[in-house]
Amino acid sequence: MARTFGSVLHFRSLSAATAPTEFLLPAKPLAGSFKLSSSRELSSSLVYLRHLNACRSPVVQRAVAVNQEQTERLQSDVVVTETKLPRSSVRLNVEVPTSISEQCYKEVLLEISKRAKIPGFRPGKKIPENILVNYVGKQQVQNATIEAILKKTLPNATSTVEGRALKDTIRIDTKFSEMDERFSLNDIFRYDVLVDIAPEVKWIKESGYKGLKVVVAIDNEILAETAAELELKRRHKSLGALKIVTDRGLEDGDLAVIDIFATTINEDQSDGEKIPSAETKGFHLDTDECSNLLPGFLDSLKGIRQGETKSFLLTFPESWEQENLRGICARFTAVCKEHFYRDLPALDDSIAEKLLPGCSTIEQVKESLLQRCSEIEQNAKEQATDNAILDQLCKLIEVDIPKSLFEEQGRELYGAQLLELQARRAIDENQLSYLSSEKAVQEFLEIQKEKIENVVKQMLAIGEIFRRENLQLLTEDLVREVENSIEEFKRQNQEYDEERIKQQVQEVLEGAKVLEWLRENSDIEYVYR
Repeated sequence: MARTFGSVLHFRSLSAATAPTEFLLPAKPLAGSFKLSSSRELSSSLVYLRHLNACRSPVVQRAVAVNQEQTERLQSDVVVTETKLPRSSVRLNVEVPTSISEQCYKEVLLEISKRAKIPGFRPGKKIPENILVNYVGKQQVQNATIEAILKKTLPNATSTVEGRALKDTIRIDTKFSEMDERFSLNDIFRYDVLVDIAPEVKWIKESGYKGLKVVVAIDNEILAETAAELELKRRHKSLGALKIVTDRGLEDGDLAVIDIFATTINEDQSDGEKIPSAETKGFHLDTDECSNLLPGFLDSLKGIRQGETKSFLLTFPESWEQENLRGICARFTAVCKEHFYRDLPALDDSIAEKLLPGCSTIEQVKESLLQRCSEIEQNAKEQATDNAILDQLCKLIEVDIPKSLFEEQGRELYGAQLLELQARRAIDENQLSYLSSEKAVQEFLEIQKEKIENVVKQMLAIGEIFRRENLQLLTEDLVREVENSIEEFKRQNQEYDEERIKQQVQEVLEGAKVLEWLRENSDIEYVYR
């Protein structure tokens, strides 16, 4: 299956009204999957409308089942005024003429008369309006009439955004209580509808994505030859025995257990405040693996003996991860608690099998490791290229991202993180309960706002390129990947929606197709560091 692309789990081709808002499934299902509950806030009127087919639905459904031609004629009188709003949404102000309100009122009464068993009236016998209303209740009749009006006019009112509206984003903004309070058969019935529409992708440059220039930074450690040497060294070290050093100081290749203390330095060179984040006890120092240490720290420690204490000054670089420490001069005090060296066996054919099962010579070990690292390098290089292209695409487009699209994407990214934590068993049930709370989700959406917006931009740009370049997917590839995904769900004993899987797989393949096209049609420069 197509690999994931950086932070993007997969791409969603943004079609309009037919596109599902439930997008971004994991490329492959995970055991014990976790689904975040939706937090989209709906007005009470929308919730009310969504349940028309449940609560008092027999009355309302039959009441609106009128002659189609008559309905279309009446609804043509509905006036809809569209107003653009920020974040690719529109407000539809709907004005319903009294003729439709009266018709819905009569249909509601007719349906009630068919079903109501009122003492003194035989079934099917015409019942006076005032008796019907008094028997059922004026408020109940009015509520049913408002529901009938909404159900009858909403499809017509939203027809103006057909082909542009994102699915499941149509919501009635006017509260039901307000509609109920203002309702009159002698006056125009008004309500507002909010809709998120498919955002327009604008390319900042006229050429857009054509002739894209991309610089890809590659870490030297992923280069096959370098990685193979490091892996051979690591395997060789694993065969060594640790022995205590008593007659010399710390050298390259040694290991030590040290306590570290740190304080800031005042202008008079006296010690200032402690730096808790730079202090630790029982720190295991491997001189062969210390790339994450403060520059100059290891050199300052060399020569220290077991039981000895060393003090030295170092300045945190401006690129240091903790912003509050950048440029700060600090005094470090290190106490060497234990000191070891590795007693390594000779690196010859006698240990080849231990280094890599199946190999009888060191040359075979080196060749096998080089082949493995070459495959890793190629995959890492392609992944880095895809990430660089996606980062570049974000800078080439302008788009007003709908709130619904932002939230759906953010929730999917957050859900994926929780799935990963669960898979690694990094959180317990109590932690999961808190992290899946609406408060935690909202905090994530706020903190990761820029990242989420960039992912959405990437998705939209990918979908736009796929359409513009008229790229096509092979049917057999789509069918095969869908079957593989379904089999994975079955192996994990998880429920699945086949249609959703098809949609998700298609989006992954479309994203891979676009990135393949961009790699072939872009000017890509690799910079090694």
